[in-house]
Parts: sequence; C-alpha cells; structure tokens
Amino acid sequence: MSVAAAIEKKLKQAFSPLRLEIVDESHLHAGHAGARPQGESHFRVKIVSGAFADTPRVERQRSVYRVLANDLASDIHALALTTLTPEEDTAP
Repeated sequence: MSVAAAIEKKLKQAFSPLRLEIVDESHLHAGHAGARPQGESHFRVKIVSGAFADTPRVERQRSVYRVLANDLASDIHALALTTLTPEEDTAP
C-alpha cells in the first residue's frame, strides 16, 4: 500500500471526513533532508470533518498526528495540515 493510501485509509477510519485531499509534494523536496528517493515523504492534507466541531485548531492537528504517528515515525517526513469543520469549509 502506498503511503498516500495508508494516510487516506487511517484518516477516513478515524474522522469520517466529508472531504479529504491528500497531495504528495515530495517532488518539491527532492534532494532535501528527509526526502526519500522513491518519493511519498512530503504531504499536504486537507480534511473536513464534523469530528473537529468545538475543537481548537491545534488539537485538531494533534489528533491527526496521533492517528498517523507510526507513519510520521517512518515514512512521512513532512505533513502540512488544514483541518476544518463542515461550517468552515468554503470550497464548492
């Protein structure tokens, strides 16, 4: 299973998101520290979930980091997060 697929599976199970976008930005970091030759090391994730209601932004991000803890310790070098409630999501 790819790293992106593992991220998707874990976040869907944990948060039942209404929207989940996972973008592999590893190509932007080729040659940098932490970049893996095969890619899949740097990700941008946008997750919209009702599970984030009444939860401060920092705690939302911490909850995502907890779900992905094993991946962050091995495969993921960088993770940029946007965590929103459905009410905060302005995308069409």
